Amino acid sequence: MNELPLRDIHPPDPVSWWPPAPGWWILLFLIIGFAIFIPWFIRWVKNKPIHKVAKREFKTIEETYNTHQDDILLVRDISIFLRRVLMSFEGRKNTASLTGVSWLKKLNTLTPKDYFTEDIAEALLQAPYQQQGQINPQELLTACNKWLEALPRRKP
Repeated sequence: MNELPLRDIHPPDPVSWWPPAPGWWILLFLIIGFAIFIPWFIRWVKNKPIHKVAKREFKTIEETYNTHQDDILLVRDISIFLRRVLMSFEGRKNTASLTGVSWLKKLNTLTPKDYFTEDIAEALLQAPYQQQGQINPQELLTACNKWLEALPRRKP
């Protein structure tokens, strides 16, 4: 019998680790994307533009006033609203204990111009605690709206 010169069975070359399969490239880009996106998202949530949220809440106060037309209730709502905005900017520790003129001065320090003049200041300081008061609601709403527009876009 005639023997043929056959070679033994050769297994294929081992699979190289480089270059990786397309799925690994996609996974790598997703991991890098999330590593960049997650810290940015956390910063964005923590430093959400306060003025946008404040404008929305102020619009709600205006709409509520247009339905009830109660000047004293408007001043109370605006006083609470301004305190909340101030605490959002400056922190509760620095602003929660402020009252009277020092509170209004702190409000005016957030903006380049003083929007809370003496008449408005008197209304904000005295009217929430009175049954009847001399209040110009449109002047108060205009001053608060201008103050909100002048607020910095981010916490200082």
